[in-house]
Amino acid sequence: MLLDTHGRVATDLRVSLTDRCNLRCTYCMPEEGLAWLPKPELLTDDEIVRLVGVAVRELGVTEVRFTGGEPLLRPGLVSVVERCAALTPRPRLSLTTNGIGLERTAEALRAAGLDRVNVSLDTLSSEVFHRITRRRRHDDVLRGLAAAKAAGLTPVKVNSVLLPGVNDTEAPELLAWALEHEYELRFIEQMPLDAQHGWQRARMITAEEVLASLRTRFTLTPEDGRGSAPAERWLVDGGPGRVGVIGSVTRPFCSACDRTRLTADGQVRNCLFAHEESDLRGPLRAGADDAELAELWRRAMWGKKAGSGLDAPTSFAQPARPMSAIGG
Repeated sequence: MLLDTHGRVATDLRVSLTDRCNLRCTYCMPEEGLAWLPKPELLTDDEIVRLVGVAVRELGVTEVRFTGGEPLLRPGLVSVVERCAALTPRPRLSLTTNGIGLERTAEALRAAGLDRVNVSLDTLSSEVFHRITRRRRHDDVLRGLAAAKAAGLTPVKVNSVLLPGVNDTEAPELLAWALEHEYELRFIEQMPLDAQHGWQRARMITAEEVLASLRTRFTLTPEDGRGSAPAERWLVDGGPGRVGVIGSVTRPFCSACDRTRLTADGQVRNCLFAHEESDLRGPLRAGADDAELAELWRRAMWGKKAGSGLDAPTSFAQPARPMSAIGG
């Protein structure tokens, strides 16, 4: 097992397939983009599948989420999904994407064994979308969402970040739209993982503010049994529709965290906000066998801290890697 000193067991693996992205969201990276990882430093498809196999067979991982950057930019994505779906025991497989390109790949991903998707969409306005992402691809995302639903990649979840003075009034409209299309909407507090290090706690739209906005139009009934899920969920107007809120900053869930992360260049991160990483790529390429790789992974997770540090505003230090290089 991937056990830490606080008794938590990691069973959910987030695998970043690339640090590259075809959007330039203001809360993630600068308009000119970033210096991408050199290709030789990235794990190959074979290396990714092997490490996922180690996690599943040797370490008790039961869920694998492919992330980025933007994972649909990975040329071998469908093959990676297919090979991971063939592992025994078979993990549940999901994908977090901005939705651009999902229209043409949803059917192939479903056939390969992908179970479901999370799609990032912060607004229903094409102009606000352009303001946030600096790209005019709003319609592509909407078509990608529809294609995912048609392909059976359900439940289709939509992740939204609200920004002050930009889209912070859209929460009720976004929820009404998600309910109409049978998507499960999740609002996520903006986290300090931007490459520019421009995040400010005082300007963040909090979980409480999101809920207050939604309650101007909907009746929300809290669900029990959150477990290790990052989202607190509410039934909307008695159900069956639901909405989730991930309060990573103001309502942290570190005590129940069950995640381990593998970056696109083969580093284990035991926390999204960790300042240390543990290298698996080097030993893998040097000839380490699966048992050795598993032991290195166990050691990396054993030292996981009790929390992210976000609850200590005066001492919290943002990690050097931005979200695009870590994987969600």
